[in-house]
Amino acid sequence: MSTIIRLELEEPSPFADGVDFGEVGPYETVSGRAHFAIDPNAPAYRGVVDITHAPRNSAALVEYSTDVAFLRPVDLSRGNRRLIYDVNNRGNKRVLVAMNDALGSNEPTSAEHAGNGFLMRRGYSIVWSGWQGDLLPGEGRLTMRLPVATDGGRQITGLFRTEFVTDQPGITVFPLSGSAPQVTVAAASANDYTLSYETASLDTGKASLTFREYERDPRTPIPTSDWQFATVDSTGRPVPSSTHGYVPAGLRPGWIYELVYTAKNPLVTGLGFTGVRDLVSFLLHRTVDDDGCPNPLSQAGASIDKAYSWGISQSGRFLREFVYRGFNEDAEGRRVFDAIAPHVSGGGRVILNYRFAQPGRYPREHMDHLYPSDQFPFAYPVTTDALTGRRDGILKRPSTDPLVIHTQSSAEYWERRGSLVHTDSHGNGLEGHPDARVYLLSSSQHSADPLSGPQEGSHQHLSNPNRAGPPLRALLDALDSWATAGTHPPDSRVPSRAAETGATAASVSSAFPDIPGVSCPEEPSRLCVQNHGPDFDRGILSKEPPTEDLDREYQLLVPIVDDDGNEVAGVPTPDVEVPLATYTGWNFRKAPERAMAGLIGSYFPLARTRSERLATGDARPSLEERYASGDEYVRQVELASARLVERRLLLQEDAERYLDRARALARSW
Repeated sequence: MSTIIRLELEEPSPFADGVDFGEVGPYETVSGRAHFAIDPNAPAYRGVVDITHAPRNSAALVEYSTDVAFLRPVDLSRGNRRLIYDVNNRGNKRVLVAMNDALGSNEPTSAEHAGNGFLMRRGYSIVWSGWQGDLLPGEGRLTMRLPVATDGGRQITGLFRTEFVTDQPGITVFPLSGSAPQVTVAAASANDYTLSYETASLDTGKASLTFREYERDPRTPIPTSDWQFATVDSTGRPVPSSTHGYVPAGLRPGWIYELVYTAKNPLVTGLGFTGVRDLVSFLLHRTVDDDGCPNPLSQAGASIDKAYSWGISQSGRFLREFVYRGFNEDAEGRRVFDAIAPHVSGGGRVILNYRFAQPGRYPREHMDHLYPSDQFPFAYPVTTDALTGRRDGILKRPSTDPLVIHTQSSAEYWERRGSLVHTDSHGNGLEGHPDARVYLLSSSQHSADPLSGPQEGSHQHLSNPNRAGPPLRALLDALDSWATAGTHPPDSRVPSRAAETGATAASVSSAFPDIPGVSCPEEPSRLCVQNHGPDFDRGILSKEPPTEDLDREYQLLVPIVDDDGNEVAGVPTPDVEVPLATYTGWNFRKAPERAMAGLIGSYFPLARTRSERLATGDARPSLEERYASGDEYVRQVELASARLVERRLLLQEDAERYLDRARALARSW
């Protein structure tokens, strides 16, 4: 056997105070660790970068382990015999927040963590495990313990690049490779949730530290005498450190700092893929582990028939790379996930199976712009890249590929090259893959807390509160029907040139309505063909920083907007179809103020009266001009919700929630 699995599980604990979830009954949680011992020469592991450099035990096997957690019906026979593997995001559990509108927690136990109970009422068993091997433990994060690759016992070194931005003044210390996109570190503490790859030398003359205000600005070197590989002690004095950098003069808030150095001791991070594959395969096909511990999702004849996986942002990129690299086929040649649902991944994949991988990073206009997660292929069908001549696709293994429902917000079109999921290199629409659907959730931002409204922050405008949960719930039901009964989900709903619902950012910007104090970005986060060195396809980034071929640029589209500034393509919630505000997928940073604020959207409420909007110069009709009364507003929400229910893009229970909220708003009209 090429894989040995041993589970170490705690006793079950009641979930949500033991409440009954309809016919499914109560749920319980089980936590622990999964230990793996694998044959590095087996075909199922040969594609893992540096697996041949991993240390072996006395049986010539490579060992590693991961945290695991299960949320299951107490009586599995009352469940739906389906598991959802929630790909954790930087160690954090996310599916209950997204699907159940629940209070977020890495240790869900209370009724608040069950939210509206959607997944429980459907009878799903939920599975979590660690996959990101560079995470540090803490705050309930799911972590892994991975081997360090060596060259016959000698340290492996390699060129390494990191970027960091702080929004706070007075910051002098930074972790070398902490993957938080915007590192905010107190001067006397460089605590972060990601380990730093150590520098092989404390000599700053063997490294390069630069800064610039905007991504396209020239890099300004910081003299080697003006910074150190160091942290500071409790008195503020520098102490040499192989995992931190120290700039006594402090870092300029909002500016981009880029450090290139020689790192040492890479982890075999590609085992994050095999750990997920082998765990889920075990849950599907075995009743006990190699020590006789029972499968936690097999009970008195009740077992799992279908396995789905859902992931948000980084986790969605994980799923796209997982399938692209062939990990959806287990060691016995069987399909692992019957269906996957990557949410807000944009056109990217996760950079995990690489030497000195930093899977927490992803490119945006202002930060990590040249980080390599956005590389051809972007789309699910096999296509030819006109800029490089390569032919490839994410779904290219029909016998083991899963069904796919890919959802993305407006923010992915502006910051994450989302149009490339369904267009070619020149921005022309692709013929979709028969086993994949792609949906824009109209006028939404990357992630909005379902339990709060618009938020302030390091961005210029209030954040976009348009919630993704209602369409996601409907599409999960559609995914299950597709995988179970072959019932096709609704057709893809994306912006396109052909339908005149997608265009260049410059075109959309020029057509954006006049709103006081608001300007629309004129371009998205651009993407050119990049060169990361000759060994990139073997998992080694040897050219840092990489170069861009500015003569070979991918044409990116963004959604066209209506006279209110709301998007016309995609799946509109009733909030967008019957608006009280303009919702966008973009925002701007406070400093530097011309840079987009990552994946944060904007929220611009409509004026209440005509006189109010005319006084400010707002071009959008006011509430009194578009709705004759509160009752009229409620009637339009009811009609919009009914249309979405008919199209299988909204559940009736969510239509009723929208209607209840509209009635509450109408009472104060």
